[in-house]
Amino acid sequence: MQATVVDRIDRVADDVVALTLRGTGGPLAPWEPGAHIDLRLPNWLTRQYSLCGDPADRDTYRVAVRHDRLSRGGSEYVHRFLRRDRPLQVSLPRNHFPLLPAPRYLFLAGGIGITPVLPMLRAAVRAGVPANLLYVGPSPDAMPFAAELRAAHGDMVRVVATRSEGRPDLGALAAELDEDALVYCCGPAPLLAAAAQVFPAQRLYTERFRPLARTFGPDTAFEVLCRRSGRTVAVPSDESMLDALTHAGHPLPAGCREGVCGSCELAVAEGEVEHRDDIGAPAGRMYPCVSRARSPRLVVDL
Repeated sequence: MQATVVDRIDRVADDVVALTLRGTGGPLAPWEPGAHIDLRLPNWLTRQYSLCGDPADRDTYRVAVRHDRLSRGGSEYVHRFLRRDRPLQVSLPRNHFPLLPAPRYLFLAGGIGITPVLPMLRAAVRAGVPANLLYVGPSPDAMPFAAELRAAHGDMVRVVATRSEGRPDLGALAAELDEDALVYCCGPAPLLAAAAQVFPAQRLYTERFRPLARTFGPDTAFEVLCRRSGRTVAVPSDESMLDALTHAGHPLPAGCREGVCGSCELAVAEGEVEHRDDIGAPAGRMYPCVSRARSPRLVVDL
């Protein structure tokens, strides 16, 4: 974890504040567009937010937080109780949504999904790579950074307020897309689904803040051998692997508990994993907050 202090709290849209976190222990860890960090809040909750500042700035991190009306305590705390000069512990940046090299980009963002896209667009502009952004939201007042983006990038940015203009025609965008362009999309599920219908899968990269609704078979019990400690932990059918390991004295970082943040990533040496995450676990890894075993036993690096 890294020590920071809340340097600024700026309201950037209806129900959205931007937090500028200043490092207190020297330069903050480097990051690249698409990365996110865990914030360990004073109410004992840990939440994940995309970095939306400048990767060249090693003194501060910037994140934006929308007040979720169905908040489980994270965004509500940030909006109602967090104040300037409050110390906050933050994780090292993780990136499951990296910006790959390309000769041209199309960025699609909906609402708070603009946060990982902001530094991507800036990086493309700095590199001299042609790029365009379509930014969709219900109204300009509800769209964080809309004015900032239009002021900085002009005609490269198209802002669509759906309440007055309707939904944009993504099919027309796809028809005009250069064959060598990559498409990056972040936002609510309907936007991601619409993009998946019209853009080639091999050129479309998406990030979601909520897990995709999917159906799995019934949960079954299995065992986990912790290779370093030599202990075997039983995982009952009604408990997650993450919770079983924690209760057995092997606590892991736990953020979203929905398979979207990657904070609980664990190395698997043996056994077959049923992957239930939305990240796409790399070979030999799993996210035990949601994923389970297909085999009777897993051997993990704990």
